[in-house]
Amino acid sequence: MRSLLNLHQYSRFLRLVGLWLLTNLYDVRYHVHMNTKTTLSISEARKKIFEMAEKVQRPSTHYILTEKGRPKVAFMSAEEFESWQETLEAIRDFPDLEKDIKKAEKEYKQGNYSTLENVLSKEGFILADKVKE
Repeated sequence: MRSLLNLHQYSRFLRLVGLWLLTNLYDVRYHVHMNTKTTLSISEARKKIFEMAEKVQRPSTHYILTEKGRPKVAFMSAEEFESWQETLEAIRDFPDLEKDIKKAEKEYKQGNYSTLENVLSKEGFILADKVKE
């Protein structure tokens, strides 16, 4: 069971690396604004709820619902919400991600790394022979 937990953590780590790359390419924290196409009052959203529910199924699509002109609710697909929850959990699990990535890059350049095959075999997984080309 220990091996499966390590693979699960590794998967979450990879997701977080992707998030880190995205935020470093374009830091969205300083570019937050309400988009008029996806911002609606709660009253207006009530009339369009089924249409909105379909539209948010597209990746990265969400709505901000307002009350008296102020943002009150974010409306997104369940899949997108679960993805955000996993990302936040991974951030908690890897609080020093940027430092860890730099350390890993340095070790990789120095040739100090293990292949996936080596890690899996150390954890007790039996690997099939590689297919000859």
